[in-house]
Amino acid sequence: MSLQYFYRYAIISNEVKNMSQKFLSQVEDLLPNIVAAVLILVCGFLVQRVVLKLMGRALSLKHVDATIHKFLMSMVRVVITVIVAVSALSAVKVPMSSIIAAIGTAGVAICLSLKDSLSNVAGGFIILLAKPFRVGDYVEIGKNEGTVDVISILYTKLNTIENKAVFIPNSIVTKSAVTNFTAEKKRCLELRFSISYSDDHNKAIQLVKDTLKKDKRILSSPAEPLVVVGEHGSSAI
Repeated sequence: MSLQYFYRYAIISNEVKNMSQKFLSQVEDLLPNIVAAVLILVCGFLVQRVVLKLMGRALSLKHVDATIHKFLMSMVRVVITVIVAVSALSAVKVPMSSIIAAIGTAGVAICLSLKDSLSNVAGGFIILLAKPFRVGDYVEIGKNEGTVDVISILYTKLNTIENKAVFIPNSIVTKSAVTNFTAEKKRCLELRFSISYSDDHNKAIQLVKDTLKKDKRILSSPAEPLVVVGEHGSSAI
């Protein structure tokens, strides 16, 4: 019985020894590749740090919008990280064809699932680069009207006169007619009001003209304010 036990022990010991030797041999073979992968990771992330620092300074000097600044920095960080990771895996002889195929498949799936969000992101870039309006401008976007409170990558937020918050996806903003009432320093304003038929409309016109002349915000150039009877209604002028 003891001889049988010793025999099994000897077989197991030899198997363990062979496995250990095989493992050590593989480690020795891969050691240069592992060192290369570590160097790629260290150098890659050092390069990433330098690139992001220089890019941040350049964007700040160009006074790029804070939202675009943050988004571009994040995108560059992700791209460099992916390149460094793929290079490191390639250095240790990891089959890249399957990894690239998996990344491609995942990318297609993500793009399809985030199609609307990506459309909003594209719209956000168009708004932030073209700048049809800025935060604080009073605008009309489609049927929505209000003061621009937030311009983000995904949506634009308006505050209405009734103090309601309206969130409009950027893809809709870029497809809609946008009227910016604040873009120009001078603007023509049309006001309509009614008086009864029993009132003297000539006196009313003169009263409005006198009121406009007293208001310093009303400009006489390029044209004097025009006050006229616009319409005779059923019960009022």
